[in-house]
Amino acid sequence: MQELEQDLVGTVGMVTVPIETGRPGEVMLPVRGGTEAFAALSDQPIAKNSRVVVVECLSARSVLVTPCP
Repeated sequence: MQELEQDLVGTVGMVTVPIETGRPGEVMLPVRGGTEAFAALSDQPIAKNSRVVVVECLSARSVLVTPCP
């Protein structure tokens, strides 16, 4: 799983459940030829359907994201 976590950093995904400050949302990320849902945290609110980029893997199923520029 360590390899997958490293591969996710820099991955662009889509918010499917809005992310609120201090509360996780959900993002869909391209993984292993498909897409998978991950819990997502951010230091700022991010609306549903926003594009985000993974900046850190917090666990096997959760990531820290930031809005795409």
